[in-house]
Amino acid sequence: MSLGNIFDIAGSGMTAQSLRLNTTASNIANAETASSSIDTTYRARKPVFATIQQSLLNPGQAGTGFAPEGAGAGVRVEGIVESDAELQMRFEPSHPAADEEGYVFYPNVNVVEEMADMMSSSRSFEMNVDVMNTAKSMMQRILTLGQQ
Repeated sequence: MSLGNIFDIAGSGMTAQSLRLNTTASNIANAETASSSIDTTYRARKPVFATIQQSLLNPGQAGTGFAPEGAGAGVRVEGIVESDAELQMRFEPSHPAADEEGYVFYPNVNVVEEMADMMSSSRSFEMNVDVMNTAKSMMQRILTLGQQ
């Protein structure tokens, strides 16, 4: 693995964490949206990530000793899945979105869990930025070695 690949790996991590942060923000924004039916109620969404294998990026370099066999070369988003957790059903007959029985359906969003996800994705994004800055500093130091 070359030093240049670090930028690709950290960049893919930043992209994935940015999507995770956007998904979390969407969940929090819709946490208290009411609906009159189960079918139209917002459901919490979570991104699903997968490792990009080094051998898929550089098929000619597989097994050359540059990277361990099966080494990861970043992350990709497989998709976004909706939570199948039970929706919240509340008896609020005076609510404008109440059904004929007086029930209102609320999303299955746990705001505390979403805040923890937001903090985690923000920290992961910051760590990838730090990796990129460190790699950049290392490359600059390498360029100055020949000048002395």
